[in-house]
Amino acid sequence: MKMEEIQKTQEVEKQTKLSLREKIAYGLGDTGYNFMFDLGQIYLLKFYTDVLGLPAAAAGLVFLLTKVVDGVSDIVVGTIVDSRRKIGPRGKFRPFILYGTAPLILITVAVFTTPDFTLTGKMIWAYVTYILFTTIYTISNIPYGSMMPAMTKDPLERAQLSSFRIGGQNLGLLITSVAFIPIVVKFSDISIGYMVGATIFAVLGGILNLYMYANVKERYIYVKPKEEKTSLKKSYGQIFKNSPLLILSLLNLFMFSAYNMKLGVQVYFSEYNLNDISIVPYLGFFQIGFVFLAIPLVPVLVKKIGKKGTYILGAVIWAIADISAYFFANSAVSFIGFASLAFFGSGFINTLNWLLITDCVEYGEWKTGIRGEGVVYSFYTFCRKLSQALAGFIPGLVLTFVGYVPNVEQTARSLSGIRFLMFVYPASLAIVSAIVMYFFYILNEKRTARVFDELKVRHQNSTDRYLK
Repeated sequence: MKMEEIQKTQEVEKQTKLSLREKIAYGLGDTGYNFMFDLGQIYLLKFYTDVLGLPAAAAGLVFLLTKVVDGVSDIVVGTIVDSRRKIGPRGKFRPFILYGTAPLILITVAVFTTPDFTLTGKMIWAYVTYILFTTIYTISNIPYGSMMPAMTKDPLERAQLSSFRIGGQNLGLLITSVAFIPIVVKFSDISIGYMVGATIFAVLGGILNLYMYANVKERYIYVKPKEEKTSLKKSYGQIFKNSPLLILSLLNLFMFSAYNMKLGVQVYFSEYNLNDISIVPYLGFFQIGFVFLAIPLVPVLVKKIGKKGTYILGAVIWAIADISAYFFANSAVSFIGFASLAFFGSGFINTLNWLLITDCVEYGEWKTGIRGEGVVYSFYTFCRKLSQALAGFIPGLVLTFVGYVPNVEQTARSLSGIRFLMFVYPASLAIVSAIVMYFFYILNEKRTARVFDELKVRHQNSTDRYLK
């Protein structure tokens, strides 16, 4: 390779410092996505059981089967994204965001609409609308998450993007937690309240997605050579040689399941165990407030104890908080206090996740010679979708087993089941995750730096494979 080509490549890499505006825009994109996603994770199970009138176990089954279908769509979309060779002026990833926004708004509203159908008809409606929602969401969100490595190669810039993304994600969760229920209860007909609330959040989410689309730039677009076939077997065969990705995906299956379990069950716990659903907005405010306290601490902790150490610390804090809450959370104040501490620990984990997955992309290319942002990200999100399925299915199953009946005073058995789901299940998974991360995740700081350095040399010898 000619010396002037190497110098040109190095010069381009030095210019990948991102503006504050671009970082904010990227983070606000996840705020927009979470306006729609969090409605499903926090309120949809309760909407199905208490408004649409589905039996709890049947409602949980909707989550389970829908997320399995959604996981398959992740794989398909990830493969399509990675297979693109004809890259237009909008880039490799951004067109999916642009064209997916309007359909995503419409289907979000449909999910929270209550049709005048029979019980069977409502079941079919729930399946069809939620499958469509998860599919359209995947088409737009997989490219969004896969785009980070194309925006910059600088590890520090990626770390900052990760922080902005988790900040945007939690801002979306904060606003959804605080503002949605007050909108719903303003209407005497709660079914209309859910539809109006979903409409407001879907439209705002779409606006933020379009703002993100207009203000981010793809600088390093990897294009597969014509001779490199993009079969599913070849694309996904690389995954099983990427041990950090497999471990991280397993950890997310545990932790995201626990996280979404807490979000979904805390509405039941507030209404029935504490007899005060009005605390839900305050609960969301303090929980996400503590996540925002955790986010700026992550870079400091990573410098001192590394990514693995910071991840483990977050899991331990989370477990201690939930174990304590199981015994002592018997009032609104104590519940909010312990829940906030648990979310403080989750803030370390969730902030690191989006940074760790970019490390896995680089490791996969270093290990196999195949670069596949979409494939890696789609497999990772597939495991997250499985965790969401568990977080929706298990509560429905347990609530049915303990005799839950909506909108009435619960039995002691039902209250115990809700408390178990709220605290014991998440604490157990937090403990297991800390153990798995300590013993099995191999990408420490030294090895990650080696991977980045060696890839940099490889890329200097293959600049024709990147559009800049």
